[in-house]
Amino acid sequence: MPLSEHEQKMLEQLEKQLHEEDPKFADSMGADALRRFSTRHIVLGVLGVIVGLLVLLLGGVQFSNIFVGVVGFLIMGASVYYGTLRGSGRLRAAKGGRAKSGFLSRLEARWDERRRDQGGPAA
Repeated sequence: MPLSEHEQKMLEQLEKQLHEEDPKFADSMGADALRRFSTRHIVLGVLGVIVGLLVLLLGGVQFSNIFVGVVGFLIMGASVYYGTLRGSGRLRAAKGGRAKSGFLSRLEARWDERRRDQGGPAA
């Protein structure tokens, strides 16, 4: 069911407001967000889950070996983690040009940006 003209205008207005208030979040929620996932990571992650499941079922359950079952479970968990990694999206640090990624570095960058915007001393 298509949107009415009024609903389309309201949606465009909300999108515009979101881009003005938080452009990084709006970009991360856009249509390109799914393209950031690497197909290679997804395929290898699925294959790893299958291998981990086979190790868990065939090795752990069939032979009643808890250690092999735990290893199979860990393989599955690591494969899911690897499969959900984003292909690109590395964060470049302003200091030294080294690549920094992770939650804490993004949090630090946001904190510095807010302090600069408020006129406070940058850390």
